[in-house]
Amino acid sequence: MKKIIILEDDAVLSDGIKLALDQGKTLFFQCKKIIEAKHILNDRPIDLILLDLNLPDGHGMDFLKEIRQKSKVPIIIITANDLESDIILGLEAGANDYLVKPFSLMILRARVAVQLRQNTPERRFIIDDMLFDFDSMEFRIAGALIELSKTEQRLLHLLLNNRGATLKRGYLIDKVWSGESDFVDEHALTVVIQRLRKKIGDDPSQPRYIKTVYGMGYSWG
Repeated sequence: MKKIIILEDDAVLSDGIKLALDQGKTLFFQCKKIIEAKHILNDRPIDLILLDLNLPDGHGMDFLKEIRQKSKVPIIIITANDLESDIILGLEAGANDYLVKPFSLMILRARVAVQLRQNTPERRFIIDDMLFDFDSMEFRIAGALIELSKTEQRLLHLLLNNRGATLKRGYLIDKVWSGESDFVDEHALTVVIQRLRKKIGDDPSQPRYIKTVYGMGYSWG
């Protein structure tokens, strides 16, 4: 299920956007303030953000720049600011698209579909001397093949596709042990993290790649 944040303080417009985009396969988080969206972003991975610029607790452009310091999540600016300079600034700051109000909800739906298609999970990663290819099931460290269990692969793929973001322990357990999470405790996750670190040569006392975010979960890099 795709997860979309609608950061828009106009409740009527926010509801209209949700109604236009909702096809029963999307979870929407409707926020009126930046602080609300920050809490959601810190809590779980998000597939797309629809971002108004003029918000009660700050400017959306500043929030956009903050997000871009740690995430590549697709962002579509939705705003009444229609100056060419505003559009250029938004795109240069890292927005994937820019829509000026009032806009057609049909056009918004098409723009959202494009971003969600482009935001499909990566399947091949080259990081330093490591190769992780989840299609060919080829995993190498400094050219040498390593073996990863299915559980280790699922966990590694989640971490790599959310580089820089903190993934909570509960979220990782739900995703890695899908359908079995009720029977898995946090110790099992800790054990898999330890095995992964050992296989990629990540020092557990001072990890470079798989980092522990104390009280929350784990992140890659």
